[in-house]
Amino acid sequence: MMIQEQVILLVEDNDDDAELAVMAFRRARITNPLVRARDGIEALDYLWGRGKYAERDVRELPAVALLDLKLPKIDGLEVLKAIRADERTRRLPIVILTSSNEDKDRLGAYDRFANSYVVKPVDYDEFVVAAQQLGLYWMVLNASPPW
Repeated sequence: MMIQEQVILLVEDNDDDAELAVMAFRRARITNPLVRARDGIEALDYLWGRGKYAERDVRELPAVALLDLKLPKIDGLEVLKAIRADERTRRLPIVILTSSNEDKDRLGAYDRFANSYVVKPVDYDEFVVAAQQLGLYWMVLNASPPW
């Protein structure tokens, strides 16, 4: 039986930010497969095996989801609320990775049980450092819940 690395789910609508995240993870030597969802509905479809992800084994949850707040169709806080409301996904580690440093967004995220809230660094090198730290913590140090 082949052991597959757990996926990192990146929920990001901005192509530039998504590409920056991919490059930063590569530079940080984080080798886990990265699945990108471009909006809130696509993120939930991936997690729940709907639409174009209908063939996906929904028992295999990502190691962590990096969730932007400002998303089309369904915003990040609503996605987080839906994830936490579902018995199967409620313990999925969710890191809010956003450009928003507004108190109301941070409070909304933690009120919906986000595991972490990270403001995206604007500078590429700072972003790489943040990606390294996120990767080290969530992929190596953190003890995930038993699925």
